[in-house]
Amino acid sequence: MSPSHEKRRALTPEALAMMDTIARTGSFAAAAREMGRVPSALTYSVRQLEDALDVLLFDRSSRQAVLTSAGQELLHEGRRLLQELDAVANRVRRIATGWESELTLAVDDAIARRALFDLMEAFYAEKTDDGSPPPTRLKLRVEVLAGTWEALLSGQADIAIGVPARTPSPAIQTAPLGPMEFAFCVAPHHPLAEAPEPLAAAQIAEHRIITVADSARQMQPITIGVLPGQDVLTLPSLASKVEGLLRGLGCGSVPVSMVRRHIEAGRLVHKATYEGLRSGTMYYAWRDTGHAPGKALAWWLEKLRNDTTCKALVEQHEGLLL
Repeated sequence: MSPSHEKRRALTPEALAMMDTIARTGSFAAAAREMGRVPSALTYSVRQLEDALDVLLFDRSSRQAVLTSAGQELLHEGRRLLQELDAVANRVRRIATGWESELTLAVDDAIARRALFDLMEAFYAEKTDDGSPPPTRLKLRVEVLAGTWEALLSGQADIAIGVPARTPSPAIQTAPLGPMEFAFCVAPHHPLAEAPEPLAAAQIAEHRIITVADSARQMQPITIGVLPGQDVLTLPSLASKVEGLLRGLGCGSVPVSMVRRHIEAGRLVHKATYEGLRSGTMYYAWRDTGHAPGKALAWWLEKLRNDTTCKALVEQHEGLLL
């Protein structure tokens, strides 16, 4: 057996607990009494551990159980490992009650972050049967357009929030979040700011449009609002798109609730276009396995059935843009 395997076999929870007991009681004799062992057996176990690790853990010149620097490090790391083992055991017990080990949320970039973080805060405040928080680890993915669908369909996400259309697969369940209204905006110093309304397609095509890159890798990317021959500035997020609009780098449409304060303050100009009022229904979606969802997914689905929650997710943009 290789030396690394020998060391691994020696570092058992029992050995780490033994080190903790000796250090805490201050002597081999006291530790042996607490552990219900004879001192000689405890001394033999320590020597076996020292031989396996090829280090000296206790100062043999002292009558007390004085740790060497190597022993102190093993004690420190051992206590941390024992705590982690306890945490894992508790987590496994809670997961056995129906909580998923991990739940991945694929969220479209157009979804309001403040409302989303309110939901995450409420999730962590939930109590399981033993009074502890849910053992499920949440993982958040921010996607754009078809990328939100792709994360769900590929199994990389358990629920998608903010998909732009109904399910492309019979194995997926969908429900509406609600309508999201978009505003075509330019900076006050942009050439289109003073142009008569509604703006014609030919007028808009003469100016650079700012778009957000679709995050899909395998599915056909979705492109919205780009006219033939139009110059395009592609940015990674809606927050960066708003910044680009404020700087006059181009024109483009963004959720009204995301730029309302900028429009009211005069930092952006909302222009009517040939398309009229642009609005689309956003949905949330999850995979239908034919079985009852785990407790974490069921919690999120229950919250998303609330009309107030859904409205907040499509409208509550102000104050938190990530």
